[in-house]
Amino acid sequence: MNTHSITQKDKQLAQKCVDCPVCSRARKNQKGIAFWFVKTIEGSLCPNCKAYEKVYGRKAHEPVTTLK
Repeated sequence: MNTHSITQKDKQLAQKCVDCPVCSRARKNQKGIAFWFVKTIEGSLCPNCKAYEKVYGRKAHEPVTTLK
């Protein structure tokens, strides 16, 4: 049984991370200052990034994969 249930608040915070221009740029480009910032600093401090990891199962700086 999953002891870490995803709440509506987690989903709202994760959506802010999805919409965040810094995090979006880091996910898209995988290099540069935005990537470094999200990977080293923001991912451990930002509650939105933490919620993103909880909801989507990957770090805020990891690229989004699409299935074809």
